[in-house]
Amino acid sequence: MKYLRIEKADYMGHLTIMLTFNDGATATIDFGSWIAAHPHPQHNCYLDEKKFKKFYIDDMGNIAWGKNRNLYFPIEDLHKGVLSPIQ
Repeated sequence: MKYLRIEKADYMGHLTIMLTFNDGATATIDFGSWIAAHPHPQHNCYLDEKKFKKFYIDDMGNIAWGKNRNLYFPIEDLHKGVLSPIQ
């Protein structure tokens, strides 16, 4: 496998998403707790479940929010179940 990608992202409720990677690994991640613990004007809106659920898998195989990828995380970290955003 050349590049790690997210193949599937399923909303599990309570701002939690189960990610399935192209190597077969899965990770269930509570993004809401991280957003709440790291307030930022650009990210706070994603505590609203309606806005949070508008996540998408971008062209690089990463999960993102917002028209301009306002919030996204390094895919290698997500694969390990760690949250550290790219700003």
